[in-house]
Amino acid sequence: MKTTPVTVDDLRRSVIAVPPLARDADLSLNAHANKALLRHLEDGGVRSIMYGGNANFYNVAVSEYARILDFLAEQAGPDTWILPSAGPDYGKLMDQAAILKARDFPTAMLLPMSFPYTDAGLADGVRRFSDTISRPVVVYIKASDYIAPSTLGRLVEEGRIAAVKYAVVRQDPLQDPYLSALLKAVDRRLVVSGIGERPAIVHCRDFGLQSFTSGSVCIAPRGSMQLLRLLQQGRLPEAERVRAAYMPLEDCRDAISPIRVLHDAVTLAGVADMGPMLPLLTGLTPAERERVAPVARALLARDRDALAA
Repeated sequence: MKTTPVTVDDLRRSVIAVPPLARDADLSLNAHANKALLRHLEDGGVRSIMYGGNANFYNVAVSEYARILDFLAEQAGPDTWILPSAGPDYGKLMDQAAILKARDFPTAMLLPMSFPYTDAGLADGVRRFSDTISRPVVVYIKASDYIAPSTLGRLVEEGRIAAVKYAVVRQDPLQDPYLSALLKAVDRRLVVSGIGERPAIVHCRDFGLQSFTSGSVCIAPRGSMQLLRLLQQGRLPEAERVRAAYMPLEDCRDAISPIRVLHDAVTLAGVADMGPMLPLLTGLTPAERERVAPVARALLARDRDALAA
């Protein structure tokens, strides 16, 4: 596992995968399936793996947190960056900070809080979390005006921010005054597009972001990595063609549930059996699985065809 501090080059070098976490029928960690998914990502060139919402870290018990972290650290390749998440509530955040402090992860992400919080209170929580683990952290922005641009800018100036995952969904991602304001306060090299392949081209072309997170990369890592390189090289028509292959699965995720669809899509594609979802979430219904299965399998087949070509 990569343990050196996170740099802007680290943010650029790989799509940041946000995979689900596999569990057995009794909801214990499924070591075999999680290893298989990690190898699938690494074999496809992915070197940055974030365990957050798709892994249902919102509902992970503090009592199993250390075991999950140690498993992920042990299974990752030597140059793979594993990015765990913590929170979102302050009590859980600080309990998990004590566990993270004793381990070598170069950073961790604060899961976004929805209620209750204030801007100043959120900043205080970021500072306390960063102080406890003695490392800069990743802030996850999922709602417009989640944190004031000036507040985030001060946290960056204090050396507390390793990166920002920006995941505010817009009907038109080109029209995003909040992102524009954030980029006036924060070095855009620290901000990662956080909503998968759909807005990645706009975020790169029009806002100057240099990488993106992806769930669908867990099905087709080679194509997603190809998309990242094409964006970084400014080869936008080619990037559009590559991205098009991901839209059917992204459409399913948007129509049903981003987290639930991805969790079961990894299973349905044949990558690894993710098993049941940890409550308070549930897997897809039979009708939803019938819709997702052919889409997931087609995306994996395309990625394998690209490898063979």
